[in-house]
Amino acid sequence: MFSSAPQSTSTPAAGTPGTGTRLALADDLLALLRTTTTEPRPDEKLEALTLAVAADLPVLLWGEPGIGKTAALTQLATSLDLPLTTVIASVHEPSDFSGLPVVGDDPAVRGVPMAPPQWAVELVRAGRGLLFLDELSTATPAVQAALLRVVLERRVGALQLPSRVRIVAAANPRASAADGWELSPPLANRFVHLHWAHDREVVVRGLGGVWPRAELPRLVSERLPEAVAFARRAVCGFLEARPTLIHRLPGTETRRGGAWPSPRSWEAALTLLAFGRAASVSREVLALLVRGAVGDGPGLELLAHLERMDLPDPESLLAEPVSAELPKRGDLRQAALEAVVAAVGARPERERWEAGWAVLVRALETGAPDLLVAPATALAALRRDDWEVPEAVERLAGVVGLARRADRSVERATAAAEAGRATGTCR
Repeated sequence: MFSSAPQSTSTPAAGTPGTGTRLALADDLLALLRTTTTEPRPDEKLEALTLAVAADLPVLLWGEPGIGKTAALTQLATSLDLPLTTVIASVHEPSDFSGLPVVGDDPAVRGVPMAPPQWAVELVRAGRGLLFLDELSTATPAVQAALLRVVLERRVGALQLPSRVRIVAAANPRASAADGWELSPPLANRFVHLHWAHDREVVVRGLGGVWPRAELPRLVSERLPEAVAFARRAVCGFLEARPTLIHRLPGTETRRGGAWPSPRSWEAALTLLAFGRAASVSREVLALLVRGAVGDGPGLELLAHLERMDLPDPESLLAEPVSAELPKRGDLRQAALEAVVAAVGARPERERWEAGWAVLVRALETGAPDLLVAPATALAALRRDDWEVPEAVERLAGVVGLARRADRSVERATAAAEAGRATGTCR
């Protein structure tokens, strides 16, 4: 039983801060802990995110709980000076996105308008913003269906969101989500999917008070027409060669909830290619975006197609072999030299054959000599009996001969080793 005796109240001793003062000091300490700065720092995931946001494409960040998806979006909104509106999709009803019916005067004539929620009204009032749809994978299928118009048409009820509102969502994998659902294929196909993972150096430096700065891509105005032409040529040329990839719905429920190819997602990939070309982003960033739009397999095939597109025209190399600009990457350089030999073989003429040797000499002057063995051998096989050997061949003879001797030495050593293992005398 509780005592009915009056409770005594203690008075702080002289010089001891009161409760209000102690809370104020606690707030000051919290403010110091929350005070951070940013720095320009290479971050491929963040660069891919900002480019997709600039391209006005909905982005879905996949990652385990606590990985920093929400913090990244908060910092992104601050860096871009956009008001952040966070909507937890899993705690809303479908009517919160499709609108609540409001019966007015004479509904038979005027109809029943669908009133939008407060957060949508505030976004329209601001005229811009970053709409963050969190916990998307824990939203019920009915809520996901209601989100289709929000993500694609930017409509909430009867309200049209401003064009300067960008949409980013976040989701946990089903195994990590509380009561999680797989995303419906129609909703998943509207997003660019980026897989978010922590970077040790970013986390350590961020906890020390310095986070990477999110910046919009620097688009070069002079490159915009060329970027659009390149993107259209790349995607259209690829799909002409691989028409079965225009629309391919995955067979499993899990893969349907991710990135997969469709006319809609190819349009997103085309947009991302144009933005990436105009901003001169790295191949790694472009790979994240393209694979996030159409899936890993089709995305990797498109990237390989892009590399072939970037190869120099063999006819241009044959026209001006002395000043030929060859790719620096070994595999691309090899492909360019093989294309030159193939072009000569398609139209074998003495002048073109001699120009082919001049291209190989240029390759010898500007790159590794070991790449010349195969194309030099193939070009030599194209010689007609009445064609004199050009002087350029003498410059390549030593390199090709040395490479062949090295190959024969390796073959002899391999044969000796195999013979030794067979007889049990290999040392």
